[in-house]
Amino acid sequence: MASRRHRRRRRAARKRPATEHAPACGGRLVSHPFVTLVHGSAALVAATCLAHTLWHGLTEPAAALAIGLLVAVGELSRWRGAEGRERAPLGAAGALAYALLGANGGEPTRHGVAQVVTVVVAAALAGCVPHVAREHGSTADHLARRVLTVAFAAVCFQPLYNRGALREWNGPAYVLLLVALLVLAVLCDAVLAAVLARSRTGWPFCPLLRDELRALLGIGSAVCATGVVMSLAVAVVGLWALPVFSLPLLLTQLSFRRYAAVRATYRQTIASLARATEIAGYTPAGHARRVAELSRAVGRELGLSGPELTVLEYAALMHDIGQLSLVDPVPAGATAALPAEEQRRIALLGGAVVRQTGVDAQVAVVVERQADPYRDQPVSARIVRAVNAYEEKARDAGPGGPLRALEELRLGTARDYQPEVVESLARVLLNQRSGAVPRAPYEACSVQGWGRDGQAV
Repeated sequence: MASRRHRRRRRAARKRPATEHAPACGGRLVSHPFVTLVHGSAALVAATCLAHTLWHGLTEPAAALAIGLLVAVGELSRWRGAEGRERAPLGAAGALAYALLGANGGEPTRHGVAQVVTVVVAAALAGCVPHVAREHGSTADHLARRVLTVAFAAVCFQPLYNRGALREWNGPAYVLLLVALLVLAVLCDAVLAAVLARSRTGWPFCPLLRDELRALLGIGSAVCATGVVMSLAVAVVGLWALPVFSLPLLLTQLSFRRYAAVRATYRQTIASLARATEIAGYTPAGHARRVAELSRAVGRELGLSGPELTVLEYAALMHDIGQLSLVDPVPAGATAALPAEEQRRIALLGGAVVRQTGVDAQVAVVVERQADPYRDQPVSARIVRAVNAYEEKARDAGPGGPLRALEELRLGTARDYQPEVVESLARVLLNQRSGAVPRAPYEACSVQGWGRDGQAV
């Protein structure tokens, strides 16, 4: 039965046109219309609010200046986390607190939506100047999200407060209202971030949104709590509450940055360990990096979550570590051409080495099972096996090597390679080759652990 399926796949592969080395992406090759829409909407909102504020003048300039300084300092301290997200928790908390500010020192405020957006935009632009000068991060996306999120929160609160609709809301009910509005604003920001990432990369939307929502459980909850507390404290004691209630969030931000530094060091350690096979001459230089980078892109294409991508990344980096047990190196480190039993032996030895390093046990499982038939493998092991085989078959095969390597993988889908993984790999390669979708950012190899030439940094 299996042999008949294998013969049918072989005949289908022969009939497939030479140019069809990857299936059509079905609309996955996007041209970023939503990015333009988001940026244009944010610019329109900012320009309209600025014109309104200039025409009617600035109300309560002391409060506007204090909030503006807080937001600017928060933007100056913005950093990129280990997972690649832009973090400015102090700026976000200050901006959202101003959007939900109804009183200052016991006196009702008179600023409206337009002034909130104007002050936040001006302060954010001032705080982003150093980042733009150093070309750090995606400042345009960050500013667009900040403008739209703050405008949303201000539109939901300021008109109701200024019309007196919230006079009867006292005590816990008023606090719950502020919390609910902040949660809605943060959720809108998460949706915007996921859609922008989907438009720029072509990755599946649901996993991107899931990762954004998961990130909210950390620093996002601190931002919401600080924003509510700032708004309530300023209403009672005045603007002196801003620096006082900023300190806890600053300490939280410092803790997150230290955690990101620890993760970066951890990635560099794994990257250095992965290079052991290259230094010993068992595998070509840069092989582990290329397999890890392509595996991560395929994992994104298949919709893996952030933690699953991390496990996949580490396993792909160390997938050849078992070759260190060989007396005689495999020519060019090409284990895909070895007998199945020898592949499994090397994989088991590699898993044993990985377990001794203190890495997550799931990484060792992926390394151990990368040589099993795909029906018995976890998804990450299926990806590592297919990508490793493709890289070994295509790297020294000349101009037609990638096409022939994909065809060989397709012919092996009866037992060795999952068809869905092979087709996802083909889509990733097609997208990268056409340039329609940017290559995925790869923190562990190209930023924090490896250079693009395969050397550890």
